[in-house]
This record gives sequence, C-alpha cells and structure tokens, in this order.
Amino acid sequence: MEEQKKNPFLRVLAFLLTAVLLLGTVFLIANWQKLNFDFIRRWYAYRSLAKNESGQVESYRYIGGVHSSFVQLGDDLLVCSESGVRLYSPAGTAYVDQASALSHPFVATGGSAALVYDAGGSDLFVYQDREQVFSYTAEGGHSILYASLSAQGQLVLVTQASGLKGEVTVYDSAFEPLFGLKISSRFITGAELSPDGRTLALATSGQNGGIYDSQIAFYGFPRAPEDTEPDAVCSLGNNTTLGLNWAAEPLRVLGENALSFVSSDGSLDGSYSYGRRVLKGFSLEGDSCTLLLGKYRAGTSADLVMVGASGKELASQDMDQQVLSMSSAGRYLSVLTADGLTIYSGTLDLYHSTTNLQGARRVLQRRDGSVTLISGETARLYLPN
Repeated sequence: MEEQKKNPFLRVLAFLLTAVLLLGTVFLIANWQKLNFDFIRRWYAYRSLAKNESGQVESYRYIGGVHSSFVQLGDDLLVCSESGVRLYSPAGTAYVDQASALSHPFVATGGSAALVYDAGGSDLFVYQDREQVFSYTAEGGHSILYASLSAQGQLVLVTQASGLKGEVTVYDSAFEPLFGLKISSRFITGAELSPDGRTLALATSGQNGGIYDSQIAFYGFPRAPEDTEPDAVCSLGNNTTLGLNWAAEPLRVLGENALSFVSSDGSLDGSYSYGRRVLKGFSLEGDSCTLLLGKYRAGTSADLVMVGASGKELASQDMDQQVLSMSSAGRYLSVLTADGLTIYSGTLDLYHSTTNLQGARRVLQRRDGSVTLISGETARLYLPN
C-alpha cells in the first residue's frame, strides 16, 4: 500500500509551533527574574475574602492608640499599643486580644514569629501560630532596653541593671538561655543574630582613645561563659547606629550619617554616605535598602534612594510630596503620600499606583505585592490589580 504523503500545511504548522515553544523557552530563561506572577498568587491566596464592588477587601476596625506599632506577621496584622496586643486576620478576625500596660511598646518580627516588648519597662511577649508562645518579665531592678528575633526563632534580649551598661541574653528557639554577656564599658544600641543563628552582632557606642566611636562587635557561639571578648569588631567612627537588619548577609547598619554593610569578620563591605542630606525615612527589610534623604528636616522635597549590599546606589527618584509612610518586603517597596500609594518593584520600577486611600496614614508591604493600609481606626488589605 502506497504511503500517504504528509500534509505540507501540517508540517509548516508543526515547525512554527516548535519555533514558538523554543523562542518562548529562551525568553523565559533570559527574563526569569523580571517576570512577575504574584498577581496569580494573590488571586489564589485571597480569593475567599469578602470584597467590595471594586474588588478590594473590606476594611475592619482595630483596637489601638495614638502611638500604636504595626507589623505584618504572615498574612496577619499585629497591632501593639499602650493598652495591649492584638492580632488580626486579613478579614479582621481577632486571634489575639491581650490587655497589657505598655508605656513604650515596640514590635518586631523574625521568621514566622513576632515579639512585643516595653522599652524601658519589664514585659516581653512572643507570638507564633496566632497565639502567645513565650513571655518574660524583668526582675531584680532590670529593665528591657532592646530585643530582636532571628529567622531561626531565637530571641536576643538586652536588659539594663545597676552597674552595667547592658546585659545580653540569647535564647534558643525553645526560649532556653543559650549565651549571656555583660557589658560595663559601652552602651548597647542594637543586637541582632545572623541568618544562621550562630553569630551575635552588638551595636555599641562609647569612647575609644578619648574619641567617640560607634562599633559593631561580633560573637560566635556556642562559647564559654568566661569568653566575653568579641571575635571581631568594626569601627564606624561617629556614625551612631540607629537600626540593624541581618535578614541576609552582610549585616545592614543604619547610621546617622551613612548606611553601612558589615561582615561578621569585622570588615566593612560597603557604605553609602548621606552627604549633606538628612535621613527622613528608611526601610531595611526588602531585597535592597531604601532611604528617604532630604536637604532639610522640614519640607516635602527629598530623594528616594535604593542602595545595594555593596553600598552602591541602585536607583533614585525625586519626591516632591510629603511621604507619610514607606515599607518594603522582598522585591517590593510601597510609598504612601497624601495623594496616593505607589508600589515599586525591582529598582524603583513602577508596579502599581492608586489614589483610593480611604484615609490611610500607614502602609505595610507584603512579599506578594499586596499591602496593608492603616488609618487611625481601620485597616484593610489592598490588592494591586
């Protein structure tokens, strides 16, 4: 039987289809980092939430105060105020409603947990899986100066007592004491654990040869209790430390005059000087650091600057409006002004903007591109279209 000839049209169609698939594969490989499928993740994650006619999640009322602090804990919003601690789901369900008297409430996250402590007071609480998993009350004349959580769930607690500038205790993920250190010669201005939980970074300030000197000291552990000398020290001169972030290497050190990047061997990997500009805002939590720098403290004119881990400026943008709030997570940065909300991705590439603020005065960026908008009495999850 004579073999049937193949249809030439089918052969051309098969060739074109193969070419399209091949070109598509090459495009995906070359542009993988630029592609953004977070809108699919948002649709899937929040499809069950009740939405209004514009497709946005309805706002809910939260209990707080004038000086409330907010952090994003997974999908939930943790609100800390002088009256206590509350944890709300995106739909407004309160999973934690704990009344506590906190004079100076501070809140921070680490991994899947969050901590709340009363700076200068005695109470500290850790929350995970929508419940309180640890509490601490300072006794014997001690008061809490600073606390942080690592990505591994370890707790760093800095307290003050008579005769000491600071006492540091590191707890493991089960909140058992792992390491202790007493400092009598220098003031402690910050403390963070490395991403692997094996090194402690202490930011301190004091005199060095009669000259004011800000330092970052590193302590690896486990170590003997009597071994109190740091493994490495990085001097930052008169650049007083205002904040630390060690979610990734190297350690990010926010100072009064410059943003520094310090390795655990004490070397300075890079630094970004503010020059003659004043630090008006910052966010250290994203893939890159973001600074808001202005010529004067007053006024709306400022530069929005994104800085990489080497201290190199990655991108900048002039801001001619007052920035009410800014927040970053992963590849995203949100900037809230009186006129609207702008969400950037990458190095200040415009991702989304809106003027539908409903009185929002604070914004919390989420890693999937959505944001939590917070007003004086209500909060809501905002989903970019």
